[in-house]
Amino acid sequence: MTHVLTYGELAVLIKARAGITVDQPDLERPGATFEEFGVDSLALLGIVGELENRHASPVSPGAEMSKTPQDFLDAVNASATTGA
Repeated sequence: MTHVLTYGELAVLIKARAGITVDQPDLERPGATFEEFGVDSLALLGIVGELENRHASPVSPGAEMSKTPQDFLDAVNASATTGA
């Protein structure tokens, strides 16, 4: 995967895969957690699957267990630069 995932794209993926609307600025807030938005590891697993299908490459193992949007983006974007 060579595309870098942004907060805005993550918000769209959360809506599409978990049916939860989260505003981009809320995801960007320091200390924000997926738990406060109602996004669980199953929803993150769906997002990881979507990204892997979309880009035909694996996402860093454990990304679906991220506690914060920042941790998730760090894991996914590290995959983009290292090839998972």
